[in-house]
Amino acid sequence: MTTLHAALARLPLVAILRGIRPDEAVDIGRVLDESGWGVIEVPLNSPQPLQSIAALTQALPNALIGAGTVLRPEDVHEVHKAGGRLIVAPNFNADVVRAAVGLGIACVPGVATPSEAFAALDAGAAALKLFPAEMIPPAAVKAMRAVLPTSTLLLPVGGISTSNIKAYRDAGASGFGIGSSLFKPGDTAAQVRAKAAEFAAALR
Repeated sequence: MTTLHAALARLPLVAILRGIRPDEAVDIGRVLDESGWGVIEVPLNSPQPLQSIAALTQALPNALIGAGTVLRPEDVHEVHKAGGRLIVAPNFNADVVRAAVGLGIACVPGVATPSEAFAALDAGAAALKLFPAEMIPPAAVKAMRAVLPTSTLLLPVGGISTSNIKAYRDAGASGFGIGSSLFKPGDTAAQVRAKAAEFAAALR
């Protein structure tokens, strides 16, 4: 099974497919997989998200597929039943993290302060989602990096673009979650392929 660390080591980008429908999920997922993106998140406020997660896990066995906007421990169990192996949240809820850890699922809670970051790590978080990144500039990432354990994965999410990705990377970001800059409802697979390539190139 692909771990979060291994997937991000290949390409440190998480695709956030907010608003995707089950009937288009596999086509979009395949394009991302072919473009080197090994981590895909379907936010739970998308249409029939569990169906999309189930379809993606069956079609892309080597990718790490999971859910975003996971706010309750019971949601973790539903994602697990659908085959998801990743839990992402906009906030830190210790019960959500512990539910994921108990099921052997990587959990990436959202944090914005060192206090939240250390509490999330203590609860068993596999990585930290720095959210919203618009409120956490590269200088803040560098300051947090200085005090957190060196092995901590820091993933800024929100407002990340091909123009600012280098500044965050230089500040110590381990990877990034990319949402509407990569996929918006109505985008075709070809459009997503082009944007996926642009982000991969910006990292290099």
